[in-house]
Amino acid sequence: MGATKTDHFTDEQNQIAIIAKALGHPARIAIIEYLLKVDTCICGDIVNELPLAQPTVSQHLKELKNAGLIKGNIEGNAICYCIDEKTFDILKEYFSKIILTVTNQKCC
Repeated sequence: MGATKTDHFTDEQNQIAIIAKALGHPARIAIIEYLLKVDTCICGDIVNELPLAQPTVSQHLKELKNAGLIKGNIEGNAICYCIDEKTFDILKEYFSKIILTVTNQKCC
C-alpha cells in the first residue's frame, strides 16, 4: 500500500493542519468564542446562540471535538462542552514560533 499524503509531513504539521481545518468555518469560530465567553461547560445553550439547526451545530461540535479544540462530558442525557486548553497551548506555541521568526526576518 502506498504512502498517504500526510505521511510526507511531520506529526506537528499534520496536527496543526487538522486544527486549522476545524477552525476553517465561521460557525466553529463562533462556538469557540461563545465557550470562551461563558467560561464554563455548556450543554444545550450553544444551539440557542447560533442561527443554525441543532443537527448542524452538533456536526460542528463533533469537528471541533475531533480536532481537540473542545472536550465534552456526558451529564445525564446531554453532552456538555468546554475549551480544551491543551490544544490551544499547541497553537500558541506554533504561532509564537512563527511570530518570532517573522519579527526577526530581514526580508523584502
